[in-house]
Amino acid sequence: MIRIGQVNQLVVTKEADFGVFLDAEDYGSVLLPAKYIHQPVAVGETMAVFLYFDSDNQLAATTDSPAAQVGEWGMMKVVGINNTGAFVDWGIREKDLLIPFSEQRGRLSEGQSILVYVYTDKASGRIVGTTKFNKWLDKTPASYTRNQKVELLIAERSQFGFKTIVNGTHWGMLFQSDIFGRLFVGKRVKGYIKQIREDGKVDVALQRVGMAKLDDLSEKILDLLNKKDGFLPLCDKSSPEEIFAVFRTSKGTFKKSIGNLYKKGYITIESAGIRLASVKND
Repeated sequence: MIRIGQVNQLVVTKEADFGVFLDAEDYGSVLLPAKYIHQPVAVGETMAVFLYFDSDNQLAATTDSPAAQVGEWGMMKVVGINNTGAFVDWGIREKDLLIPFSEQRGRLSEGQSILVYVYTDKASGRIVGTTKFNKWLDKTPASYTRNQKVELLIAERSQFGFKTIVNGTHWGMLFQSDIFGRLFVGKRVKGYIKQIREDGKVDVALQRVGMAKLDDLSEKILDLLNKKDGFLPLCDKSSPEEIFAVFRTSKGTFKKSIGNLYKKGYITIESAGIRLASVKND
C-alpha cells in the first residue's frame, strides 16, 4: 500500500538518462530524478523513497529525508510567510511545508525554529503542518504505571518545567525539580511515568521514581566500579556536571544511591571518591 507523506519501498521499472521510474501501484509510475540517485540501480531493484505531492499536485519522489513524516513531529525552521500561512523547511529540497494560519498557535516569524506535527488535510489531500497538537493526542485516560519506561518528546517550555509528548500519544508534564542535563524543545529522551494525577494528567521524570530509581542507579554504580578496578573518583563532593557526565543523573539521586550502598556495606566513601568495600588499598 502506497503511503503519501512517508517513506515507501518502490520497485524500479524503467531507467532513463534523467532518472528512474518507480512503480507507485494505483498512482502509476513516479519519476525519481537522477540528482536523488546516489548509487547505481537497475530495473527490478527496490528503492526507499519519500512520496509527496509537488506544487502542481503531481506525485513526486525523493531520497531526501524529511524532518518528520506524516503522523510525526519534527523541528523545522520558518523560511517564508505569505497570505496563506507560514512555510517551513522540512528537509525536502523541492517543496517547503505549509503551516496554514488556522494551524498556528500564535503567529510565526521567519527564521524561527519550531516543533511541527505533519498530517494530511482530509479536505484538500495536501500534506501540511500544525503547531496545534491537542487534536492529535489521545484524549482517553492514560493507562501507564508508575516507573513505566516511556519515550518523551520535549514539546513546550512551561513556567513549571516542560510539557512533553509521551509515547507520541499523551501530554506529560516534566517539572523543574525533575530536570537535569540540557533539555530543549524538539529533544527526544527516555523517561519514566512519575504518576497519573486524579484529573488524568500525566507527570513524568527522567529517571525512575523512589527506591526503584535508586536500585537502578546502584546497579550502574557497582557495575562501573567493577570495571574500574573498584574505584571511581566521584563522591558527594563532586559537581553535578561531573556526576551527570558519568551516570546521566542528578547529584541528589547519586548521593542517595551511594549512601544506600555505603549502609549496606558495598562501598566505602573516601575524600577522593568511592571504592568497593572488597577492594583494599595497596
